[in-house]
Amino acid sequence: MHGREACEKLWGEELKDLIEDRGKRGVGPLVVRPDSGDPPTCVLKVLNILGEKFGTTLNSKGYKMLPPYIRVLQGDGINLEMVEKILNHMKENGWSADNVAFGSGGSLLQRINRDTQKCAYKCSYAYVDGKDVNVFKEPITDLGKKSKKGRMTLEKENDHWVTKEEGTGNPDKDQLMLVYEDGALVKEWTFNEVRSRSEMSNIK
Repeated sequence: MHGREACEKLWGEELKDLIEDRGKRGVGPLVVRPDSGDPPTCVLKVLNILGEKFGTTLNSKGYKMLPPYIRVLQGDGINLEMVEKILNHMKENGWSADNVAFGSGGSLLQRINRDTQKCAYKCSYAYVDGKDVNVFKEPITDLGKKSKKGRMTLEKENDHWVTKEEGTGNPDKDQLMLVYEDGALVKEWTFNEVRSRSEMSNIK
């Protein structure tokens, strides 16, 4: 389910009464985190949807406020420059900064992280109620973060590594091996073995 669908159908319809009831009981707000993508665009989109579903008021400076029981948290791609861009975009569209909180980790320290090499571990396949289900991520505003889906094999073709998706590969050529299964570690390497493999000529 994309973030837009969650805001419109899940938070804004199916669970709306529960969220409003939390507000009446004063047990704390629901905090919504937007999808990965262009942060100014994603934040504004979520604010607009939540505003349509839950209504808004104007603060003393004339900017829109969501009800106190629902807020937005932007934690993707945050650094000082991005915070300024997001807040300016919100201001231009009539939203108060009080609606949003920001979270940041590696971007405050350095810009070398998992996204530098486009590296992340994602679920790609599930077997549900007797059916094969492809699982993947496809952020609407950042297709660079789209993940591979379905059963995969890693094969070598003309001295290049190629990933075959959705069961299109040849299991006999697959170089992947089982490491975890049902919560158990079935294959373990020592640090020296990992170091040795990293020095193999075919991956230099």
